[in-house]
Amino acid sequence: MNLIFLGPPGAGKGTQARLIEQRMEIPQIATGDILRAARASKTPFGEAADRYMSRGDLVPDAVMIEAVAERLQCPDTAAGFVLDGFPRTIPQAEALDAVLAGMGRRLDRVIAFEVAEDTVIRRMSGRRICRASGHIYHLDSNPPVTPGVCDVDASPLYQRDDDRPETIRRRMQVYREQSEPLVAFYQARGVFVAISAEGEIEEIYQALLAAAAPRVRG
Repeated sequence: MNLIFLGPPGAGKGTQARLIEQRMEIPQIATGDILRAARASKTPFGEAADRYMSRGDLVPDAVMIEAVAERLQCPDTAAGFVLDGFPRTIPQAEALDAVLAGMGRRLDRVIAFEVAEDTVIRRMSGRRICRASGHIYHLDSNPPVTPGVCDVDASPLYQRDDDRPETIRRRMQVYREQSEPLVAFYQARGVFVAISAEGEIEEIYQALLAAAAPRVRG
């Protein structure tokens, strides 16, 4: 199964992609992971990406597409993949189509995770991270034993700037502006389906399986 997951930050795409990876044995491919791996491997594409990222600039579409194409050539994608957070624009989507066509492959489903803005804010604004070692907590679903202190090493916890409500609202707006053209793009190709990303993790996973391919069981 070749899948794309669309959805705003905090929609649970990463959680569901990891479940798919574990249960169906196809890799989750996130743009951040692609870029980190490319930089670490010091491939030509990785070095090009590093030049932009080191300056704090966005990586251009051409470089990003090359990095994705390189990742899709890896043997672990033979049975399929989950692209998490990519493509973000129509030019990226068109370029991805060309890359897959060149490999003799095609997308099976593009799945949009629909979730209310209030839910996203609750999920993300409750996140707290250990300053020393990066352990992650959530004030509602996984709180530390002692408020504001890591259970593992007693280091202070902090809230990332990206997890503040005002930042989340801006990111949601950017996502909506980017995603609307992509929805139409993939609807026209007959591969788009939306699911509710509200509810429990396993409940969402079962809805995802049904949307991805009715023949799949997990």
